[in-house]
Amino acid sequence: MPENPYLNVLVTAALTVVFIIVTSYLLGALARWVMKARGASLKVQENTFAGYFFAAPWIVGFLIFVIVPLAFSLYWSFTDYRVTSRDPANWIGLENYTNLLFKDDSFRASIVNTLYLTVIGLPLQMAAALFLAVMLNQKMRGERVFRMGFYLPVILGFNTAVLLCWRLMLNTGTGIINQLIRSVSLSFPPFGYLTRGLIFIQEITTAFFLGINSGKFSLMTKVIEAGFPAANRVPLWVQSPLWTKMSVILLMVWGCGAMMLIFLAGLNNIPKELHEAAEVDGATVWQRFWRISFPLLTPYIFYNLVVGLISSLQIFEPIFVLYRDNQPIVSSAISMVYYLWQKSFSHFEIGYGSAISWVILVIILIVTVVQFKLQDRWVTYDIY
Repeated sequence: MPENPYLNVLVTAALTVVFIIVTSYLLGALARWVMKARGASLKVQENTFAGYFFAAPWIVGFLIFVIVPLAFSLYWSFTDYRVTSRDPANWIGLENYTNLLFKDDSFRASIVNTLYLTVIGLPLQMAAALFLAVMLNQKMRGERVFRMGFYLPVILGFNTAVLLCWRLMLNTGTGIINQLIRSVSLSFPPFGYLTRGLIFIQEITTAFFLGINSGKFSLMTKVIEAGFPAANRVPLWVQSPLWTKMSVILLMVWGCGAMMLIFLAGLNNIPKELHEAAEVDGATVWQRFWRISFPLLTPYIFYNLVVGLISSLQIFEPIFVLYRDNQPIVSSAISMVYYLWQKSFSHFEIGYGSAISWVILVIILIVTVVQFKLQDRWVTYDIY
């Protein structure tokens, strides 16, 4: 390759284009040959060639960047393969999996943490999305502006710049979120009592989950003995292990815009005649929502539940950005995917990390299959 970096880029781009054209032609020619061997007409052969020629870039890319890495990952999961070692991958059979499932306390802790984020965070995320969808379904001035505003977090995503901004806002002393909590609590005392009550419940719940991880419930005992929080207490979002999970859940709720749009589409698909008939019969707003809208939204709830569970089981970016350089508390927030990153790209244990990835895949598959098996009990498609 030439030493000029700009020329390197041009040569690499040109070789990539040539590779795409050649592989597309070869795949199309192979498909045409198969159809010819089956006795298809000349027109069918040409149509097959054209179809596979234009689909080949995706097919070849899928093979190179998905199937081949999956095959290597599956093989490495049965080996003691370390990038930093010059030794070849050593086949050890199921040892990685047995260590992972029966001996690795850190992985079990990551499962408990991920379970906490899923069981508590996902319902809150879906509830916030449904509430926003119902509000935005009302005809009012500036409706599109509000929709764009609530969907904006989805566009921004969990990129590093956005998460660093959240880290500054969640700072205990100078963060704008705690400053707002302090100011509202001082001006409206009932809000202060409510905040302190929520802090107490949250810290007890998290201390219980941390006790499950470590097998010791001394932290929960300390929280209970400390009693009801003082008047000046605020959430310690990124400074205490009791609040790391709730910080991630807050970000999950903040990014509920995609679910909101799904619910909004579902609300718009409900026939207005059903609500009008119920209103004539004297049904209240709550009765119309609970008896008409909610049952007809169950297909959309099911979709958001499946996608949300898969997403929450793979959560990584908020934990990585908020807590990676805060080692004393990172263990209280570590998720399964973060543990996968830690083993694979921090400790360079590729074999062990590959085993973790396949265990996560199996967990996601099991959860998804169970959801599809149970949908007939509560999801209704009658109106559709």
